[in-house]
Amino acid sequence: MKVLVINSGSSSLKYQFIDIEKNEAVAKGICERIGMQGSKITYAPIGKDKIVKEAPIPNHTAGIRLVLDALEDKEFGVIKSLKEIDAVGHRVVHGGEKFASSVLITDEVIDVIESLTDLAPLHNPANLTGIRAFKELMPDVPMVGVFDTAFHQTMPKEAYLYALPYSAYTDLMIRRYGFHGTSHYYVSRRAAELLGKPIEQTKIVTCHLGNGSSIAAVDGGKSIDTSMGFTPLEGVPMGTRCGDIDPAIVTYLMEKLNLDVAGVTEYMNKKSGVFGISGISSDFRDLADAEHTDERAALALKVFAYKVKKYIGAYACAMGGLDAIVFTAGVGENDRRVRELVLEGLEFLNVEADFELNMTCPRGATVDLAKPSSKVRVFVIPTDEEMVIAKDTARIVKEMQNAK
Repeated sequence: MKVLVINSGSSSLKYQFIDIEKNEAVAKGICERIGMQGSKITYAPIGKDKIVKEAPIPNHTAGIRLVLDALEDKEFGVIKSLKEIDAVGHRVVHGGEKFASSVLITDEVIDVIESLTDLAPLHNPANLTGIRAFKELMPDVPMVGVFDTAFHQTMPKEAYLYALPYSAYTDLMIRRYGFHGTSHYYVSRRAAELLGKPIEQTKIVTCHLGNGSSIAAVDGGKSIDTSMGFTPLEGVPMGTRCGDIDPAIVTYLMEKLNLDVAGVTEYMNKKSGVFGISGISSDFRDLADAEHTDERAALALKVFAYKVKKYIGAYACAMGGLDAIVFTAGVGENDRRVRELVLEGLEFLNVEADFELNMTCPRGATVDLAKPSSKVRVFVIPTDEEMVIAKDTARIVKEMQNAK
């Protein structure tokens, strides 16, 4: 089975075409600046040169047409006919409490995703745009929705409830949802394989660290807590997001800086995080370059690592033990300095990190950074959310076909 994986944003559309039997992507790329001037498509067939083409992309439907044209291009394509696309898997950011697993997309599912727009106003409408565009262009091809929030639906009530009036939960759906679930799911299972233990017998803290970052406590293969909350703003500081703060700061800022709701939302989401502390950049590579000459750049890195370290300790406590720590995503996989700062001082958790290996291991490789004597393993595992989406899509479509 061959699955086209789609991650549709407000002005972009990322895609991967995956051969399930071969367990590999055969092409990938992105449509950028959809509905804007300077729009373009990048198409990268595996093993061949990447192609970048500027073209008008007025909407997502036009972008998808370009993707499909690229896939069956006579010179650079990887399929002879669109009939080779057996299914389409869509990343959907927010499934609320409605979806605890991936589902076949029907008209009813689309309506439910739309009803959750208030919970993810920047993401769910964009995801739906991609779904509707494919429904128009390829109405007979089955589609599956894979939700960022689904993996965290196993959290117990004491972990996901906020101490607000209970009606905030029952009437307004305010609770911890968590995000990056597909990534946490993938790397926790890969870690169990590396541990040589059944996933049901493991206690793992997964650290998805990038421009957006979240930590998860994965006990027996199930998420029991995670750092992101009602929105992706909660948790550790991120590129431009503030992470955990005293909620009274919000009204204080609104009063002192004369900010309205939109203004304070932008302040916390776009002007804060390591960018806000450093005043230099939201890119961790820039902070590492400036660390030895700029005090605030160094401070931003320390604040970030300190907060990640606190979550690791808290989650080890919540699970009653720890078998492994996993670093993944752009920063987690590639930023040696951040990993070093996070791992320093974790000996009390029986973590014995090999700091020399950490600074010399290949970027983006799967590596165990723990010394042989360490009781807790420290893995760097490249995430592969697209493969999870593709496999979930293939499984659900096969189940549907077998049921007929």
